Amino acid sequence: KMLVPNANRLAIYKALFKAGVLCAPKDVYKPKHDDIDVPNLHVIKLMQSLVSRGYAREKFSWQWYYWFLTDEGIEYLRNYLHFPEDVKPDTLMKQDKPLPRLPAHMGGRREYSDRADRGEYRGRRPFGEKKSETAPADFKPEFRSGFG
Repeated sequence: KMLVPNANRLAIYKALFKAGVLCAPKDVYKPKHDDIDVPNLHVIKLMQSLVSRGYAREKFSWQWYYWFLTDEGIEYLRNYLHFPEDVKPDTLMKQDKPLPRLPAHMGGRREYSDRADRGEYRGRRPFGEKKSETAPADFKPEFRSGFG
């Protein structure tokens, strides 16, 4: 069991509740977390405690921890931090408008208006529709060994 100062605990819980998610590198010797002004070890250990109590889910990939609040975790943190019922994490808030599309040079989708026939070339057709061009019924392939 690790003792974490109450100020650090509150800072971590507030950041977690505000976003609904939290990530941290697997580096217990890192003096400070990237987003919160607390030691990285405190973040890892407090989140480990929340995961063990079922208040958060954990994913681990490429030496990084990713934590997501569960519904029980939201209720627990709301009671712990004394927030009203109408306050919710950002992950539960609805977006007012869709995000703008990125330009093609920044990784957005490109539109190929002058290449309208590409969909036919790639074989795109509505789901369940069969391909109309098939081999004739009397087609008998030959398999030979070697070349020609």
